[in-house]
Amino acid sequence: MAELCRTDSSLTTLDEELLWEMLEDHRCRIVRSICPSRLTPYLRQAKVLDQLDEEEVLHSPRFTNTAMRVGYLLDLLKTRGKNGAIAFLESLKFHNPDIYTLVTGLQPSVDFTNFSGLMETSKLTECLAGAIGSLQEELSQEKGQKEVLLRQCQQLQERLGQAEARAEGLRQLEADHSRMKREVSAHFHEVLKLKDEMLSLSLHYSNALQEKELAATRCRGLQEELYLMQQELQREKMSSSCEREFRERSLKMANDLEPGDEELSRLKEENERLRSLTFSLVEKDILEQNLDEALESRQELVDRIHSLRERAVAAERQRKQYWEEKEQTLLQFQKTKVDCEIYREKMNALQSQVVELQKERDQAYSARDGAQMEISQNLTEKDALRRKVFELMDQVCELRQQVQRLQVQAESLPKQEAGAREPCPKRKQRLVRMFALCPRDDSDGSSSEVRPVPPPLPGLDQSQLWSDLSATSSRELVDSFRSSSPVPPSQQSLYKRAAEDFWEDPLSFSGCPEILEVDQGGSLGAKKGDADLDYEIVDRTDLPESENSLPPSSRSLYLSTRAHELRPLPPCSNIPVRRRLARKILSQVTVLAFQGDALLEQINVIGGNLTGIFIHRVTPGSAADEMALRPGTQILMVDYEAKEPLSKAVLEGMTLEQAIRLLRRVNGFCCLSVKVNMEGYKKLVQDLEAKVATSGDSFYIRVNLALERRVEGELQVYCNDILHVTDTLFQGGSCWHAHRVGPYSTKGTEQGTIPNYARAQQLLITLLQNMAHQSTTARKQPSGGAQKLVRIISMDRTKASPLWSSFDGSQSDPNRVEDPSAVCFWAESCFTLVPYTLVHPHRPSRPRPVLFVPRMVGKIVIEKLCLLQGFKKCPAAYLNQEEYDASSQRGDIIQEREASGGRYCVTRKAVESLMGKNTHALLDIQLDSVCVLHRMEIFPIIIHVSINEKVAKKFKKALQRLNTAEDQLLEAARQEEGELDKVPCLYSSLAPESWSDLDALLGCVRLAIADEQKKVVWTE
Repeated sequence: MAELCRTDSSLTTLDEELLWEMLEDHRCRIVRSICPSRLTPYLRQAKVLDQLDEEEVLHSPRFTNTAMRVGYLLDLLKTRGKNGAIAFLESLKFHNPDIYTLVTGLQPSVDFTNFSGLMETSKLTECLAGAIGSLQEELSQEKGQKEVLLRQCQQLQERLGQAEARAEGLRQLEADHSRMKREVSAHFHEVLKLKDEMLSLSLHYSNALQEKELAATRCRGLQEELYLMQQELQREKMSSSCEREFRERSLKMANDLEPGDEELSRLKEENERLRSLTFSLVEKDILEQNLDEALESRQELVDRIHSLRERAVAAERQRKQYWEEKEQTLLQFQKTKVDCEIYREKMNALQSQVVELQKERDQAYSARDGAQMEISQNLTEKDALRRKVFELMDQVCELRQQVQRLQVQAESLPKQEAGAREPCPKRKQRLVRMFALCPRDDSDGSSSEVRPVPPPLPGLDQSQLWSDLSATSSRELVDSFRSSSPVPPSQQSLYKRAAEDFWEDPLSFSGCPEILEVDQGGSLGAKKGDADLDYEIVDRTDLPESENSLPPSSRSLYLSTRAHELRPLPPCSNIPVRRRLARKILSQVTVLAFQGDALLEQINVIGGNLTGIFIHRVTPGSAADEMALRPGTQILMVDYEAKEPLSKAVLEGMTLEQAIRLLRRVNGFCCLSVKVNMEGYKKLVQDLEAKVATSGDSFYIRVNLALERRVEGELQVYCNDILHVTDTLFQGGSCWHAHRVGPYSTKGTEQGTIPNYARAQQLLITLLQNMAHQSTTARKQPSGGAQKLVRIISMDRTKASPLWSSFDGSQSDPNRVEDPSAVCFWAESCFTLVPYTLVHPHRPSRPRPVLFVPRMVGKIVIEKLCLLQGFKKCPAAYLNQEEYDASSQRGDIIQEREASGGRYCVTRKAVESLMGKNTHALLDIQLDSVCVLHRMEIFPIIIHVSINEKVAKKFKKALQRLNTAEDQLLEAARQEEGELDKVPCLYSSLAPESWSDLDALLGCVRLAIADEQKKVVWTE
């Protein structure tokens, strides 16, 4: 005992610096092993700490853990000098004797005579007794709080049961409402189908009528031609008979002219006689002259006879020709007559079908009228049920008010005492105005109306409530407040009905004497009965508390009027309340409805998909000018005919070409959703004036055909080139302005013009037709040979990208809706060829996985690459049914194959683990799994090894190990090469002449992978 006293007293003789040096040597162990709340009572009794120091050590938010609090306690005691160190060591004797022995090297003693004298024994006992008393008091308080919480929990459970019952009733009503909406939608779609069928039949009927008219016109023409041929034949017969008679007469005359034998002998005798006679010279001349004239007349007669014979031969030839034409005309007439009979039968059949369709149409109309009658009856029943619901809500409100008054009277005294003892901090709720049908006005804060956000209805989503109240569609604008239309009412109409019922029962407000003064300067001239009032839901719990207000637990509603005060409502949870008109806010979206006849003649727009579509000029005096449309207004949405659901289009993200084509179709009543965006408009105008840009368009495309450079300024592009389009209305809209993008960056290198989407589509069709007319030998090219000319990609029009939705000629035609033939063609052809594909850039930082085409060659190459550093094959993990279902639900499965009791799957986790190790994952999967990888934000490298018969022989030994023949490799290669066009990204091809053996192929593959890793990844 004497030794202990000696050693303990020796601590007081030590120097201050030596004591704190002993503590600092073991500071790490001290802060990790000591609880400060156990030491501070003793230190306070030793007068080295006060109450503020203790609260700061134990409750300061700066210290997030016990080690920081103990460290701060040591720093604080160090400022107290030697007394602080001695008191701290003495406190360790009680609570941490092992730490005391570690620091001082002495055994701890519990003898109170060995203390340093900083605190008396009686005070230490009082300290311990006070600590025990405080702990007991805290325990009793916690028990009381536990009982209070249990009672509150029971009350909350009861309220929860009531709320669930009400929610169940509301869900039942919502289910009935949704069922009736589905029935109405089904009937509406059936009517649309009947309309489409009737339209197609009417089109067929009109085409048949046109064909009948054409046939009748052709028949009349043929009859006229037959009559003319008959007349011509008669004329020819008459002319031929006349010529025949003339020929007979001429022959007769010729025969008459030929002398007979007797006359010839007589003429010879006369000739001899005349020779024997002697004539004078004058007589000889006269005779010679007569002889010449007779010879000439004879020659003329002979020539005439020859010409008449030739004309007779020609007439006979024409007669035969006319006879053959007559036979042909008769045959055509008979054929036309048969065709007319066939068309007559077809017309009779079509007329019978039209009569049947009319009967079916009448039946459909009667069914629709019946459905509308049922819907109107359901609406009437709903109105009655709503009125009953509001009556029940009024009763519930009165009961709640009575209960709250009793609670206030019973709890006023305990709350006052609790408030005096522990004041409850009040938190001011932020006042938020709800969105009205028209945009809000926050231009100045001089006249502001208090609009607290209401608590959510039981069983109703708050976001759904606000979206229903703030929804502004063209269909809701034309719906009546008390409409008798068979179409179900909108949410806005339902809230207006509830508010009207609420206004009709003003007696329910007599029980609340409170009045809240708000909105002193807002819209004094408005009338209470204005039909343009909209509604909001106000909750009194969100209003600031005043001296005369009820306790926080009681809830009541306040009605916002257009005067200088708010009238109190019964303490219901939520009631639709009428509010003042909302004014336009320039920074918010505004819906403007006006007569937009020839809208593009009223306004001029600029911009594009990157900046948005802005109004640049407005025609003075036009309807757009009267609606206060000004330059700098951005058009967000166009709804130019509320009857057609297809006429509503969003202009955000739309190119300038698409926007102008869409606005050109607006010719009548329209609704524009606009907002003022002067900052974006000014920046766009500055860029256009500085010639930094020519429009607001900016997107990247992948070219699916080769385009030659025909004129100066055009850009020669090849298939699979990536272009950056910066203007879709370049040079009047017939072409686009684009930049060719390099493989390693997104910056443009060479620039020029390319055909727009419609022209490129025509060029693609022409190119395919030319390729189809070529011979088979010219069409078959060796793999990896010449440059690829075309990539055939077809797109479903119903699932097309919004960027290309209006590029098709039939779809962008302004007369598409009015032209029935266009509608029929649109219904029959659902797929279209795509000359350009929209792509997006990606720059993956980690090593990308590698995929080989064809897969047989990939298996051979993967075995070689696995032996090299930086490459590893991605294994297929075996998953049981539970693991497979969980992975499928998360979307982590890339490819799977069935096995006994489970499946072998290539998962995202396996691929990402290899990528995280800075290793290329070698994948043995099909090409259709590339889309799955892209959805997981994993972009594989696709290496295509071109295969021909010569190359297949190089894999002979490797194929034998796989039990595969060369013919199978060639067939698989042809199959998978055809699927490469469907891959939504670029790939690298290795030509057959670039490698000679497998080792050379391995080197080429490594170089291709390294090169592809550096490139920008473009995905569709």
